[in-house]
Amino acid sequence: MQLGENNNVQSRIISNTYIMKTIYLLTFLLVLSSCQTKEEKVDTWTEEETTLSKSDQIAQLKADGFEIWDYVDEATGDTLIMQQYFMAFLKSGPNRDQTQAQADSLQNLHMKHLGRMYEEGYADISGPFGDDGDLRGITIYNVPTFAMADSLANLDPMVKSGRLEIEIKPWWAGKGYPLR
Repeated sequence: MQLGENNNVQSRIISNTYIMKTIYLLTFLLVLSSCQTKEEKVDTWTEEETTLSKSDQIAQLKADGFEIWDYVDEATGDTLIMQQYFMAFLKSGPNRDQTQAQADSLQNLHMKHLGRMYEEGYADISGPFGDDGDLRGITIYNVPTFAMADSLANLDPMVKSGRLEIEIKPWWAGKGYPLR
């Protein structure tokens, strides 16, 4: 082997070694970054978590487009914030002649839709009624407008298929109050 060829071979070995080290390093960094837990803040409001004054909370809700009103509780002297939510009633729709497999698939997609609405902060609670009547369930949407609640509710695959219909009513409740 001549000197020029020897340098060329050494150059390729060094280059390949560099590439392999780079690949190992990138793989290590990828594995390391995937091991770190990510905390995502869900955009929900609770009285305990906020450090905003009531007037700042009211201003923020209004700026976000929510209809609210407030009053002072005579017993405690606390300012309570009432917010308009939208309650979507899910009713039996006109198209309920799907096969069992189709109905099961729609139910799975329906549950994914409701899960997504909750995860993205649009819906606060959803659930079916305990009987087999025409009124099938409810979802309470925590959004600023009727139009937004209606649009989100109508994205439900069960509604799109006609298996369910939606009726939405504005509903007022105390902001941040938990179910008991």
